[in-house]
Amino acid sequence: MIRIATMADIPVLHALVEAAFRGDSARGGWTHEADLLDGQRTDPAALAEAIADPDKVILIAERDGEAIGCVQVGRVTAGLSTLGLLAVRPTRQAGGLGRTLVAAAEAHARDVHRSSRMEMTVIAARRELIAWYERQGYRATGEVRPFPVENRRFGLPRVDTLSFVVLERGIA
Repeated sequence: MIRIATMADIPVLHALVEAAFRGDSARGGWTHEADLLDGQRTDPAALAEAIADPDKVILIAERDGEAIGCVQVGRVTAGLSTLGLLAVRPTRQAGGLGRTLVAAAEAHARDVHRSSRMEMTVIAARRELIAWYERQGYRATGEVRPFPVENRRFGLPRVDTLSFVVLERGIA
C-alpha cells in the first residue's frame, strides 16, 4: 500500500530514510551514501516542512504495517515536479519497490501537480544509482549543482568533491 504521509509518520519516515542512506544499516542495500557522507540524511524538522508544504508530498509504502519505502514529490513550476528522498528499507531493496515508488511519484506529479516533466538530483559519484534511474527513463540534463557542504543538515562529506547531476524525464 502506498499512501500520503502525515505528521504522525515522521518518526517512522526518519528512521527509514536514515537506515536506507547512512551508517552500517545502509550498507545492507545498494543505494546507500555511507561511503560519501556521515551524519544525517534528513531530520524530523525537514520531513515536517515537506509534509506541511502544499507543493510537496511524501508517499510512504507499507507492507504488513511496516514502512518499507518512501519518496518525496514537489511541484517546482507549472509543468515541472521533483522527485527526491527515494528510500527503500535495505532488506527490501532489489525487489521492485523503488520502481513502484518512482511510478507512484510520477503519477502524483502528473495527476495532482499537472506536471509533464520530473526532475531529480543525484550525487554525481553514485554512478550505479544514476544508471538505475537511466534504466527508468531518466536522462542527464548536463546541469551540475553544488552539494551544500557547508550545511550539516544534509550530512557530513567524507570526500571533497561532491556535486549533484540533474536527471529529467517526461511524464505526460
